[in-house]
Amino acid sequence: MKKYLKEYGFILVFIIFGLVSYFYNFTFGVKASKTFLNMFIEMISFIPIVFILVGLLDAWIPKKKFEKYMGPESGLKGTFLSVIFSMFQAGPLYGAFPIVYILYKKGASVKNIFIFLGCFSSLKIPMLTIETGYLGLEFTLARAAITIPLFIAIGYLMDYYLKDKDFKVTDPTEAQ
Repeated sequence: MKKYLKEYGFILVFIIFGLVSYFYNFTFGVKASKTFLNMFIEMISFIPIVFILVGLLDAWIPKKKFEKYMGPESGLKGTFLSVIFSMFQAGPLYGAFPIVYILYKKGASVKNIFIFLGCFSSLKIPMLTIETGYLGLEFTLARAAITIPLFIAIGYLMDYYLKDKDFKVTDPTEAQ
């Protein structure tokens, strides 16, 4: 019991804080609790879909294919695929991290992973269509023309910086 209280006690404290805020009409606490609840509902509704898609990606595409098309030797082909693959995603940035785990596990290069994350954060097609509607096509194209080379440069820089690092990826399914 002590172990669980130590690990998850902050959740209990937050729930108590939210209830006390609600009963004493503490505006900040009520807003924080409502925001947390809304974000929690969004995450709970989104994450299972991501994990199903990641599982399918892991099962259907062999490691050799990933290494060929997105591995360290993939060159510009891997860079192009990282940009395109990231554009066809949807959802918030935390949804990209399970995908990145599978990419790394399957042999994608650090360069392509950073390019994927950067483009995922700002170049998803649903987001680009909304941006075009509000800010215009010229702005959207100009921003994309600036951000794509920037993310590619960051990917190459991180690949150079992390080239001699040995990352230990633990499989969460094998934990304990």
